Amino acid sequence: MISRHVLSLVVGVLITTLVAERLSAQTSYPMLMSVKPVAVQLGTTAEVTVQSRYSLDSAFQILVSGTGVSGEALPPPPPSDPKQKPNVTALKVKFTASADATPGVRDFRVATPRGVSTVGQIVITRDPVVLESGANDKLEQAQAVTLPATLCGAIEKAEDVDFFKFHVEAGTQWAFHVRSSRLQDRIHDLQTHSDPIITLRTATGVTLAANDNYFHGDPLLTYRFEQAGDYLLEIRDVRYEGNASWEYCIEANGRQFVENVFPLAVHRGQQVAFQLVGFPTLPGPLPPWTIATDQTLGPQSLRLPLPSDQTDPVSVYITDLTLMEEAAVDNNSPEKAQPLLVPGGVNGRIETEADVDCYAFEAKKGEAFSFEVVARRRQSRLDSYLRVLNDKGQQVTFNDDLRQGRRNSSDSLLENWVAPADGRYLLEVRDVHLRGGAAFPYFLQVTRAQPYFELYLDTDKTLVAPGSQGVIYCRVERKNGFTGPVDLHIEGLPAGVTASCGRILPDKSQDGCIVLEADHDAQLAAVPVRVTATATHTLPDGQTLNLAASAVPYQEIYLPGGGRGHWPVENHTVAVTGYGDIRYVTLSDYDIVLKPGESKSIKVTVDRGPEFTQNVILEMVYQHLGGIFGNPLPPGITIDDKSSKTLLAGGATEGLLTIKAAPDAAPIERQQACVMANVSINFVMKTTYASRPVTITIVKP
Repeated sequence: MISRHVLSLVVGVLITTLVAERLSAQTSYPMLMSVKPVAVQLGTTAEVTVQSRYSLDSAFQILVSGTGVSGEALPPPPPSDPKQKPNVTALKVKFTASADATPGVRDFRVATPRGVSTVGQIVITRDPVVLESGANDKLEQAQAVTLPATLCGAIEKAEDVDFFKFHVEAGTQWAFHVRSSRLQDRIHDLQTHSDPIITLRTATGVTLAANDNYFHGDPLLTYRFEQAGDYLLEIRDVRYEGNASWEYCIEANGRQFVENVFPLAVHRGQQVAFQLVGFPTLPGPLPPWTIATDQTLGPQSLRLPLPSDQTDPVSVYITDLTLMEEAAVDNNSPEKAQPLLVPGGVNGRIETEADVDCYAFEAKKGEAFSFEVVARRRQSRLDSYLRVLNDKGQQVTFNDDLRQGRRNSSDSLLENWVAPADGRYLLEVRDVHLRGGAAFPYFLQVTRAQPYFELYLDTDKTLVAPGSQGVIYCRVERKNGFTGPVDLHIEGLPAGVTASCGRILPDKSQDGCIVLEADHDAQLAAVPVRVTATATHTLPDGQTLNLAASAVPYQEIYLPGGGRGHWPVENHTVAVTGYGDIRYVTLSDYDIVLKPGESKSIKVTVDRGPEFTQNVILEMVYQHLGGIFGNPLPPGITIDDKSSKTLLAGGATEGLLTIKAAPDAAPIERQQACVMANVSINFVMKTTYASRPVTITIVKP
C-alpha cells in the first residue's frame, strides 16, 4: 500500500508538472543540455553556445575541472521588452585552453543567482575545430574539410546524416574517434542518448569500413588508405533517430591512438618501459619512464613521451602493493598456475581467444581476502570473469561484474572471501566472452580483507541563499566487518557559509547529513568543496584502526519512465544564490526528545517568495517514489503521515510534522537531521530548501 506521504508527493509532483512546470514564479537551477561546438583546441580561445533548460541569466562564473582551461560567460543580448524577465536558455561562453593543458573531456558548470548548473562537458582537443555547416545531409552535399581536424556537429533530427569530404595521400593511416553518447551520461534531463555509427566511403559512396559501439555507444574507426584521393566520412544515429542535444565531435588525425598500456599497474618512483596498445602499429616498449613520486594512489592519467610527440592521456593504476608480471610460460590451467604473492598484485593480459590465467596461493582456514580485477575501468577491452577454485580445480566462488556506489562495472571483485579450510587455492581470470588480444590487459590485486568504508553524496550541488540553509546527504557503504559510526566533515566552503556536520549512526544506518547556513550578507559564489568522513574500528586483537574516506558526489539523472538515476561527477559544488521560491524554513522546535513509543509534532513555516503559490512538500527523508536516497533519522524514528500535514498547496505556508518513536527504539543522543521544503521542477527533480539542524534524542523510558 502506498503511504499517504508518498501519495501526496506523487499527486503534488504531477499537479506541479502538468500545470505549472515552467511558470515564471517557479525557479530552477539551470540544467545544461548541450554545448555547440563541443570541443575547443589547445592554445586557443573559442566561443561556444551552452543550451540550458531553465535560465542562465546573470551567469557570474564558469567552473571548469582540472587545470589549464578557463571559461567566461559573455553578456547575452538585452530582451526586446525591457519589462520582460530575461530567460536566457542559450548562453555564449568563452573557453580558453592553454597550450600545455591536458587534452580530453572536462566537466564544467555555470553559476547563476538561481544556482549552479548541472554538469556540462567539453572536449579539449589537439586539432583545429571544424563546425558542421548544417547543409551536409546528403552525399553530394558533403562538407569539405582538411584533416587533421576535430569535426563537431549534432545529430539534431530524425534521419539526420552528416557527410564530410576530405583528401588523403596514399599509404597513410587515419583514426576517427567519436565522442557523443559518452558526453551525454551527465546531461541531467536527456533521457535518450545518441547511438552514433560512422562509415567511411569512397567519393562515389562505396562503403570501405564502418564502426559502431567501440567505446560503449561511441565508435572508433581506423583505416589505411592505399590510394590517394577524396573520401567521405558519414555519421548518423544507428536507429536513424535524432535530438537537438545530440552533439558529437570526431577527432580525425593520423597520430598514434593509444587505447591502453601494459603494465596497467605501477609504483611511484618506478622506471617503467610501457608497451602501447592502439593504432596504427605503435612502437615497441618505450624507453624507461619514471613515475613521479608524488602521484596519488589509485587510477591516474599520464601523457607518455613518443619519439617525436606525446600520447594523449593514458590510464594507469598507481599502487603500493608488491607487483609481479604474468609469467611468459603457460598458466592456463590449475595444474600450471603461477604462484601469487599475498598481499600483492599481478600485471597480466588475456593474450588470445579462450585464454585463461591461473594463479595459486596458500590460505589458512578463516583468513579473509579480497580479490579485484582492474581492467575495463582503465580502458582495457577485458570483461573479466573471476573465480576462486580449490586445489582440485572445483569452483568455490566467482564474480562477473562489480558495483561501486550506484554504478556497475565490467570489472570483477570478490571482497572479504574467507578460506573454508587450510590449503592451496587458485584464482582464475578470463574474459566472460572468451575474447583476448593485446588490448586485454588487467591488474589483479590480492589483499587481506580489512574493514573500511566508502562515502557517496546525493547530489552534486547545494544551493543556499543569504540567511538560509541547505543540506548535503551522505551515504556510507561499510565493508569487511566495519559496523561503527561515521563522522562527517567538509572543507572549502564559500566565504560566509558555515556547516553543521552530522554523523552516520552505526550498524545498519546508512545516511547522515551536513547542514549549511549562509550569513545574511553572504555574496554570490560557487565553490567546489570536499566532503570527508572518519571513523575508528577495533579489531579482535584490540588494535584500533583509524578509517577515512573522501566522498564521491553523484549528479541525479532523469531516467526514462520517471526513475531517478545517478552518475558520478568530479566535484560537489556549494553555491550562494539569490532567494528562490522559498526564502526560509523555520520550525517551532529544533531539539526533539522522545521516549520509545512517544511522538511529537513540530510546526513548519515556509516563507514563500512573491507570487509563488505552487505546491511544497515537507520531508525529513529524501525520497522519490518510495526509494530512499537520504535518511539520517535514528532507527525507529519515522514521520507519522496520518497526523502530519506535508503537502502545502494553494500558497499555504504552515505545515506539521509528527515525529514518532517506535516502542523498541534504542536510546540515541542528538542525531542531526533537518526539515526540507521541496519544490518540484519536473517529475523527478526538485529544488530543496532546508531548515536549521534538528537534533533527535531518544531517552530510556
